[in-house]
Amino acid sequence: MNGPPPTGTDGWRERAHVFAEREISPHAAEIDREDRVPDPLLRSLRSSGFFGLGIPPEWGGSGGDTRSIVAVLEELARASSAVAVLVAVHQSVCAAPILRWGTPEQKETFLRPLARGERIGAFGLTEPGAGSDTARIACRYVREGAEFVLHGTKMFTSNAVSAGTILVFATSDPSLGAHGISAFVVPPGTPGFSVAQRLDKLGLRGSETTELVLDGVRLPAEALLGREGEGLHVALDALSGGRVGIASCALGVARAAFEEMRRAVRVRDEEWKRPVLARAYTELSAARALVERAAALKDAGAEYVEAASVAKLSASRAAFSIASSGVDVAAPESMRAGSPSERLLRDARVFPIVEGTTEIQELILARWLLAPERGPSS
Repeated sequence: MNGPPPTGTDGWRERAHVFAEREISPHAAEIDREDRVPDPLLRSLRSSGFFGLGIPPEWGGSGGDTRSIVAVLEELARASSAVAVLVAVHQSVCAAPILRWGTPEQKETFLRPLARGERIGAFGLTEPGAGSDTARIACRYVREGAEFVLHGTKMFTSNAVSAGTILVFATSDPSLGAHGISAFVVPPGTPGFSVAQRLDKLGLRGSETTELVLDGVRLPAEALLGREGEGLHVALDALSGGRVGIASCALGVARAAFEEMRRAVRVRDEEWKRPVLARAYTELSAARALVERAAALKDAGAEYVEAASVAKLSASRAAFSIASSGVDVAAPESMRAGSPSERLLRDARVFPIVEGTTEIQELILARWLLAPERGPSS
């Protein structure tokens, strides 16, 4: 997959489709069973150009817009949601915030290796006592001269085992709420940093999900991303982009579940299955339109927070609905552990939770809908 980057969304989709068919699909069951992405596949990913999508060439990236990222993630997730989530987390909630908020020096030090695939990016926000309510994080930092010292624990951190760069959020004082939070770029080899455990999950097996411990992690002033107290803005901005990426991954799973359902109907064509297939196609089509709308708004530089939440809600619901129906349609073969339908159902169940739960998306949308500037008839 070496060579010049493709041109346009269709070019990136074709590259991702070929890559997924050749490099990922033959290992999808193994990735799920062993809960790891094989090293040869990880090496191929590093040279694919996918890690550098959305990053300008002057910083070592592959270029490309959000619509290209959406196309790539859908194709990867159709083969393995774990591989797609690995790439999505790297792109959306690590590399993209550094591109937007970083200084030229930070971009040279951290972004360029991420763009080239030399390092994998991770995102450390969630904690044992702070998930959806990001303003309640308890991981602390103090200033000591020109340095920052971090103490705390992070949970459900994706990519952290393989990561070369992790974006971590901490507060100077929990009583300050959102105003006390800052963002830091942490190299995993920093003294005091450790991966305490890797979590065993229902779905997205192969995507690393870990607990992190920061025990007196000492960072130079250059590790601060943005200004002090600006961390929640960095996090929320990253999460909005991340929701478009995760929606794309959910869309890929929904598509894979639909294709598996259609194969099952063709093998054993029973009258009751045909309306189920039609409903699944309608859900898939609606989710794709909403994901592509969110990507188009983001590319246009327009406000897209509402569109990202709608896309994430629609795609995650479609994935779970289609995968659930797919188990019925493919029964009894689908009841075997490790069958494609069973694996897709477990993967699909995770998407309403990750990158902001369904309830959080509904709260975001309700707040947006009730904003005074939208008026009674908007």
